[in-house]
Amino acid sequence: MSKTVSYKDLGLVNSRELFRKAVSGGYAIPAYNFNNLEQLQAIILACVATRSPVILQVSKGARSYANETMLRYMALGSVEMAREMGAELPIVLHLDHGDSFELCKSCVDSGFSSVMIDGSHLPYAENVALTRQVVEYAHQFDVSVEGELGVLAGIEDEVVAEKSTYTQPDEVEDFVEKTGVDSLAISIGTSHGAFKFKLKAGESVPPLRFDILEEIEKRIPGFPIVLHGASSVVPAYVALINQYGGKMEGAIGVSEDQLRRAAKSAVCKINIDSDGRLAVTAKIREFLANNPGEFDPRKYLGVARSELVELIKHKNEAVVGSAGKA
Repeated sequence: MSKTVSYKDLGLVNSRELFRKAVSGGYAIPAYNFNNLEQLQAIILACVATRSPVILQVSKGARSYANETMLRYMALGSVEMAREMGAELPIVLHLDHGDSFELCKSCVDSGFSSVMIDGSHLPYAENVALTRQVVEYAHQFDVSVEGELGVLAGIEDEVVAEKSTYTQPDEVEDFVEKTGVDSLAISIGTSHGAFKFKLKAGESVPPLRFDILEEIEKRIPGFPIVLHGASSVVPAYVALINQYGGKMEGAIGVSEDQLRRAAKSAVCKINIDSDGRLAVTAKIREFLANNPGEFDPRKYLGVARSELVELIKHKNEAVVGSAGKA
């Protein structure tokens, strides 16, 4: 791209002021991943209905799938769509799990208002250096930057890790000071994907490590904290998928009670991806099984979109607490 596009010209905002209000208000900003038109429509429809600020998240894989130029105009269309529905929603376009300086720079240049650089898999000093490099570039354009300390287990797009490494509270002050990041993703027991925990018969989902979160809050009071891998893996959707030919035995997520507790703390951004995928897949499988002669994508994608709207409204109202905060 020869010319840098400012997110401000698209009507987007960065995340700093949203996080400041969320930390002081005891709620979190929902960050929903999307890959296509129907997912994006559902996010905007639900956030308008609940008057919620929102972070539209795009992974490296989603950006490649949707095309970076198309994404820019989809983001612009989201802002205009909300306005035409009578809502001035604060909307952030965010790169989820950027894995290189070059990718983050490309997103800044193409209109993203926030980027994440994930150097959590690197040795500490290399993570600091890479994150600092992204911060120095992004801040020239008033783009906010999210870093990460600690590794989440699971699989989501290009992000793959066999086991979690909890964030070390001793490192957070030094990391934030040396990098200049605007928010920090931490590892306290959440996990990527729909199969977050491997449980034996009779076992329950292990609780999140709120002791680590509380210690981090003491070390960097008021600093915006981010939770990745925070889908609840709604059992009803898993059951529906399996009922209509899917194979998702053992899919387990983080309880909504724990997420509500986290949202009332310094956690001001909660990432939700798998739940949206499950809702869409469940309703498409159900529709096609019950309507085997149907071949109009608008029919089954429309049903999926409607279900996703209801899911997101529920998350905003009952889980992250962002309803009415726009």
